[in-house]
Amino acid sequence: MNKSLFSLVFSATLLLLPVAAGAAASITAPDALARNVTDEVVQILRTDKDLQAGSQKKARDLIETKIAPHFNFTSMTKLALGKNWASASPEQRKALTEEFRALLVQTYTASITLFKDQKIEYRPLKLAPDDTDVLVRSLVKSSSGGEPVQVDYGMEKTDEGWKVYNVKIGGISLVENYRGTFNTEIQKNGVDGLIKTLREKNRALVAQTK
Repeated sequence: MNKSLFSLVFSATLLLLPVAAGAAASITAPDALARNVTDEVVQILRTDKDLQAGSQKKARDLIETKIAPHFNFTSMTKLALGKNWASASPEQRKALTEEFRALLVQTYTASITLFKDQKIEYRPLKLAPDDTDVLVRSLVKSSSGGEPVQVDYGMEKTDEGWKVYNVKIGGISLVENYRGTFNTEIQKNGVDGLIKTLREKNRALVAQTK
């Protein structure tokens, strides 16, 4: 999958997340939650003129306020680092999580404005009362044709409700896709070197949007 398609499909995955936190997030089944919320967020994207015009500020605000709070970025960072997570200090883990979060938000701020005519279909989910880790499956289809793209969401139940900790697009894990790059940087320059690299990357991305 090429980078532009990967980014576009990932922007569709953002629509799965609850618009508002609260008790409903802890009692509503993950797939039902995704299905109910998608319509509301898609409506925002299709009716907000600033978003339609590609406003980066509006797109970032949408992600920060409606979407990012419902990712478990600590779990995502831990998954991306693999075995290197165990060797990182608490301070390093905190910094890595903050920078990885910033990278994901900044990288896909532009992509979410590309979501226009895609449709998302959800697969049935059998949820047991004691389940705390589930896989929500969906297909993203474009009105222009082409093969639908399978998107799977790893979601875990927390005290704050269900949160996404992994996304697989066409079988490729968004999070684990970073692992090779992260491992290489750590081998060369250590965990602090990775933190520095992520921080510099985020600064460059912010500068590009100004």
